[in-house]
Amino acid sequence: CTKYRHDYIHYSCGGRILITEKLQNLLATQLKTLVDAGSGKVGLGGNSTYSSQTDLDVVLSTATSVSCVQSDANVVQIKVTMSGAAAAMTGQVIREVGVFDGSSNMLVRENFEGIGPFSSNDTLEFFIILEVE
Repeated sequence: CTKYRHDYIHYSCGGRILITEKLQNLLATQLKTLVDAGSGKVGLGGNSTYSSQTDLDVVLSTATSVSCVQSDANVVQIKVTMSGAAAAMTGQVIREVGVFDGSSNMLVRENFEGIGPFSSNDTLEFFIILEVE
């Protein structure tokens, strides 16, 4: 650690900071709460994701349902379900999925190789597993 003195004493230690299991559990619980109050979207874009992004590249539709389970103290499993009939997915190729909180802040975005096209009677489910370390 390096000690700096300016108007206050400040220590700077390089490397990773360890968070406790308790904080991991609290963060995972908060994430579950945010997702449960939120929504999901699918889109047609497949470009890289940036942490400053606020929405999908090319939004196609809002999810039929989003559910979240805290499967372990620090693991959250999110399920985003899209109905072909309700999601205007007919004939489309999906390349991205996003999860949003109740204030429409994007929490998670995943881009992937295109899947589809879909018919109006198809149901599409995305499973996203997040681990707080």
